Amino acid sequence: MRILLIHQYFLEKNDGGGSRFNEMTKAWTAQGHEVTVLAGMVHYATGKKEERYKGKFTLKDENFYNKVDVVRCHVSESYNSSFLGRLWAYFSFVFSSVYAGLFKVNGKHDVILVTSPPLFVGITAYILSVFKRLPFVFEVRDLWPESAIDTGVLKSKPIIKFAYWFEAFMYKKAKLINVLTPAFRTKLIEKGVPEKKILFIPNAADFSLAAAVEKDFNALDFKKSIGLENKFVITYVGAHGVANHLIQLLDAAELLKDTNVVFQLIGSGMRKESLIEEKNKRGLDNVIFRDPVAKAEVFKYILASNMGASVLKKVDTFKTIYSNKTFDYMSCKKPTLLAIDGVSRELVEQANCGIYVEPENPEAIAAGIRQALGNPEMLLKMGQNGYDHAIANFDRSVLASRYLDYMKTVLK
Repeated sequence: MRILLIHQYFLEKNDGGGSRFNEMTKAWTAQGHEVTVLAGMVHYATGKKEERYKGKFTLKDENFYNKVDVVRCHVSESYNSSFLGRLWAYFSFVFSSVYAGLFKVNGKHDVILVTSPPLFVGITAYILSVFKRLPFVFEVRDLWPESAIDTGVLKSKPIIKFAYWFEAFMYKKAKLINVLTPAFRTKLIEKGVPEKKILFIPNAADFSLAAAVEKDFNALDFKKSIGLENKFVITYVGAHGVANHLIQLLDAAELLKDTNVVFQLIGSGMRKESLIEEKNKRGLDNVIFRDPVAKAEVFKYILASNMGASVLKKVDTFKTIYSNKTFDYMSCKKPTLLAIDGVSRELVEQANCGIYVEPENPEAIAAGIRQALGNPEMLLKMGQNGYDHAIANFDRSVLASRYLDYMKTVLK
């Protein structure tokens, strides 16, 4: 099968962050399929371009992975400047990716797969599906525009109205719709999407990468090398943006100064600088910020931690999502400190692989951590529980094959 994937935030090889489709495309090509990716030039967290992209409208990386070609498309660097700047960044990708899909992508394809957010990548998918006469599968990684509205990113009533209309249009035109959580399925059915049209291929755990990193890796030596020997380390990996609301971890850190707890925050985003300023203002020596690192390096930090943190802003929309960070912690046998209610909480409690704390409640977060400090055996058991649950239900290779089987059905 020849797949055309439209994914504005498809990562570079050494980027940290959500690598769902980087890993999925590797699995597909390992099975003999071919993948072309239309991706953006701007990193989703930093909003910046690499130097090699500056001044270019498109740039093709052939054999980015084996049998995976990536065509990078222009995205405005106004992404993190303001709401209008972000909106222009979304539509600049639409223009450049349509152009690239029509004139820079070689050969024929069998199916288009588009993953959202941003929702507007669906414009590219629809236009290319018409011109190339191809079916398209639409994936919902996050409920949009609801999440943008709930976090205050999207406020313009005309744009909200258009977004809801366009969302319904995409659901109607797509041959299949994949959702990442059971709650998304329920929401789409409530919106009138036929149940038979909805798939469920969730995020997955990277067991092979975790195993490769763990081989010959000494967590205690690594912990010592980064100056965290004898510390109880809670690591957060991911974006430092509005939705993540990482200030709640700083608030909890202030309540835990009497302990050996250290919060280690790895990643980037539009709120990172203000968070660092707040840490310095409060004198929080128990909070460490680190720049983004490659996925293999991320796993070293996780393996040398006592817990992994999954946190989001306290809004109803986030009750419908699985945090992809939780799957990384599971694959590394680390328990999760979870400050996300809803389906993420159900997952962690079902697997008994972490401690749920109320989002945006520093006292509750600190209390949950104090509970963990006094129960090292419980944490070890939770780490193993998470690993066992993930390998039974969220193995990447199994889910990648299942995804392919579904996509083949739209070719009939």
